[in-house]
Amino acid sequence: MKNTQNKSALLGAAFAACMVVGAGAALAASPNGVWTTEDGKARVQISNCGPAICGRVIWLRQPNGKDGKPELDFRNANPALRKRPMLGVPVLESLKPSDGQWKGRIYNGEDGKTYAAYFKLMGDNKAQVQGCFAGFLCKSQIWTRH
Repeated sequence: MKNTQNKSALLGAAFAACMVVGAGAALAASPNGVWTTEDGKARVQISNCGPAICGRVIWLRQPNGKDGKPELDFRNANPALRKRPMLGVPVLESLKPSDGQWKGRIYNGEDGKTYAAYFKLMGDNKAQVQGCFAGFLCKSQIWTRH
């Protein structure tokens, strides 16, 4: 009986260890967290939004304009959104997992346009972020997670 209890205890410990390792691997593969853009001008908080991930600007190197007031989203294609502060603007929208990366949309505050987006982890703390126009004209950046 004692041998059976020892085997059960060992199996239970092994299962628990696998669960911890598995949870660590799943966490490492998650894009959630705070990411700095390649040029260091902004930080984006990525988190779950339903079945997808989304990202909002949470920090800007220069959050205020020359007038000392918060930088506004004045280039936005939607006139109703041009007076909103850039801090808090959603830049990654509805990215869903697909073929080892996330696909969705990315908003570029520098030109006020939204593009097809691809977010691919390149390790625990690096990701390639692409915005594409017409499906093949793409611009990439490497973002770093904190």
